[in-house]
Amino acid sequence: MSHLTLHNLTIKKFNEGFRNKEFSAFEIAKEFFDYIEETDQKVGAFLSLAKDEALAQAEQADIALAKGEDLGDLAGVPLAIKDNILIKGQPATAASKILENYKASYDSTVARKLKASGAVFLGKTNMDEFAMGSSTENSAFKITKNPHDYSRVPGGSSGGSAAAVAAHFCSAAFGSDTGGSIRQPASFCGVVGLKPTYGAVSRHGLIAMASSLDQIGPIAKTVEDAALLFKIINGVDGYDSTAVKANYGDELLNPQFEQIKKLKIGLPEEYFVRGLDPAVFKAMEKAIAGLKSLGIEFKEISLPNTKYALSCYYIIMPAEVSANLARFDGIRYGWRSDAENLFELYKKNRGNGFGKEVQRRIILGTFVLSAGYYDAYYSKAQKVRRLIKEDFDRAFQKVDVILTPVAPTPAFKIGEKAGDPLAMYLSDIFTIPANLAGLPAISIPVESSVSSKQSAISLPIGFQLIGKHFREADILGIGQYYEQLTVKS
Repeated sequence: MSHLTLHNLTIKKFNEGFRNKEFSAFEIAKEFFDYIEETDQKVGAFLSLAKDEALAQAEQADIALAKGEDLGDLAGVPLAIKDNILIKGQPATAASKILENYKASYDSTVARKLKASGAVFLGKTNMDEFAMGSSTENSAFKITKNPHDYSRVPGGSSGGSAAAVAAHFCSAAFGSDTGGSIRQPASFCGVVGLKPTYGAVSRHGLIAMASSLDQIGPIAKTVEDAALLFKIINGVDGYDSTAVKANYGDELLNPQFEQIKKLKIGLPEEYFVRGLDPAVFKAMEKAIAGLKSLGIEFKEISLPNTKYALSCYYIIMPAEVSANLARFDGIRYGWRSDAENLFELYKKNRGNGFGKEVQRRIILGTFVLSAGYYDAYYSKAQKVRRLIKEDFDRAFQKVDVILTPVAPTPAFKIGEKAGDPLAMYLSDIFTIPANLAGLPAISIPVESSVSSKQSAISLPIGFQLIGKHFREADILGIGQYYEQLTVKS
C-alpha cells in the first residue's frame, strides 16, 4: 500500500478494490491515518480523529465481506465530516470555544444513514466558527490551509472538509452550505461540492446557523461519487419537518446521455460582470466550450434581482443566527465562566466563548429583528428574497439548468481579507442566490488555472450549475458527462 493509492481513491475505486479483495478496509483506513498524521500538520484539515472507532468500523466491513454478507454502498469507505454535524460520542465543537469540550449525545440523521451504508468516519474537520465565514480563518482552534498552496485559504466555512478531500486524507467528506459553504471551498480546492435542494436532506443533528438556508451536502473527488452520497443521505425524516420525500430514481447514478443533451443551460448576464478575475472568466469559457462540444444548447438569461442577494442574505442570515445561537449560554452544555450573577454569567460565557465574527453576526441579527427595525430591514429582505426566487422561476421556464462562476476569484491569501468583512462577504456573491431560493447547486472543477494577479501560482477554479427544485439529477448528470469529457481530454 502507498500514498499514491490514496491519491486516486474515489469511492467507486475503493468499492471495486475492496469487493475484489485487492485490499482490506482496515488496511486503507490505517493508511489514511498514517498519511494524516504525517501531512495534516501542514494543512490543518482535522480538528479531531476517531482512530479507534474508524478502525473498528473498517474491520466490521472486512468481516462482513469475508462472510459474504450484503454490503452497504459505502462499506468500508473512509469519510470525513464537518465538525457541526453530530456523530454520537464524537466531539462536535462547531470550531468554537463555547463547545470546546462538547461531545454529541446522538447521531445526526445524515450520520445515521451513512453508518447504515457501512461508512467509516475518520474524524471531524475544521470550519469557520459556527459556519460563519468564507475562508476557515474564523475557527477558534486553527487556520486550515489550501493543499494546492499553503499560503492560501481553502475557502469556507467547510474548508476543512474540502481540504481533506483535496489533500487525499479521505475518499469524500461532508459539509454544510448556508450561503456557499460547500461550493466555494470545493472550487478553491479543486474538488466537487453539492448543495442539495433545501429540504432534500434532513438537518436533524446539524448545529444550526440559519435554519431557512442551511443544507448538508457531500464534497467528493468526482461528480459520480457526489451523486452516490446524495442518493444515500436524501429523504424524509421524522425529526425534521422541512425534510421532504422527493422522487429520485436511477437517473442520479445512471444519467442517460440523450436526455442530458436535451437540457438547455442558461447563462445569466448578471454573473459575468466586471470585477470577475480574468482567470475565472477564462475557466468559465473553457467549461462552456466543453459542454457545447457535448451538444448542449446555451441561452442567455437575466436574473435582475441578483444584485440584491448579498444584502438580502446578510440581513436574513444574521437574524436567524441571533435566534439559533441564543441557546449557547454555557449553562446546559459547553464552556462556562465563573460569575457572581446570571447577567455576568451570560456576558462572560458568550463574550469569551464566541469569536469576533460570531459576535458581529449575533449583534447585527439582533438589531435587524429589534422593534423599529424589523419592518425596515428583516421584513423587506424577506420580500426581496421572494423576488430573487421568482427570477429563478421565470428563468427556469426558458432553461433547465443555469451555469455561473462559483466565486469571483481563485483562492486568496491567508489574511488578505481577514480585516475587511465586506470583502470577505463578497466571496459568496455567486453562491448565495441558490440558498435564498432553496435550489440545488454544484461546484465542478474546470482546470488548474493561473491567477492573473499571482501568475506564478497554479490554482483550481470551479464552475457552478444551478438546477430546478429537486432536480439534482440534471446538474449531476451534466457534471458526470463533463467529467468524462475532461478525463478523455
